[in-house]
Amino acid sequence: MANLNELNGTYVLDTTHTQIGFVARHAMVTKVRGRFSEFEGTATTGENLQDAKISVTIQAASASTGNADRDGHLQTPDFFDTENHKTITFESTNIEADGDDLIVTGDLTIKDVSHPVTIPFEYAGSAQDPFGNERVGLEGKVAVNRKDWNIDFDVPLATGGLLVSEKITLEFEISAIKQA
Repeated sequence: MANLNELNGTYVLDTTHTQIGFVARHAMVTKVRGRFSEFEGTATTGENLQDAKISVTIQAASASTGNADRDGHLQTPDFFDTENHKTITFESTNIEADGDDLIVTGDLTIKDVSHPVTIPFEYAGSAQDPFGNERVGLEGKVAVNRKDWNIDFDVPLATGGLLVSEKITLEFEISAIKQA
């Protein structure tokens, strides 16, 4: 298994073994989880991580929470406004290793609004799969405030708080395959 500093080349997200998800608190008492089913991404690095770049494009309309009504609401201007904003993107601006962790900073763009986010990833390792592919695994999450990206849907609760929390946790379970 290679350590982070030994990884080099171009890697592509294996979309069948990668999950990009989100978690929001609902009615201040429970969590609702969702995921995006359509996305693509690449990571390239040279001899070290200083030259590394990560680029991810997510189809906003692919958001799924397991509830058709809620998923339909996510498509509206209250949330992702998928008619006017088809994609969510992430472009790295800095990548560095910290032991077995990878600290990735980049610009997250939702509804044409970009803000920097820093995502700590735990390196799960690398392996050669039965088909001869070199795979790399990473797991990470970061909390963001949805209002920073003009996702302003607010329904106040009589007991205080909001129907949908402002704090959203983005979760990543990454499997990437090295390209020949």
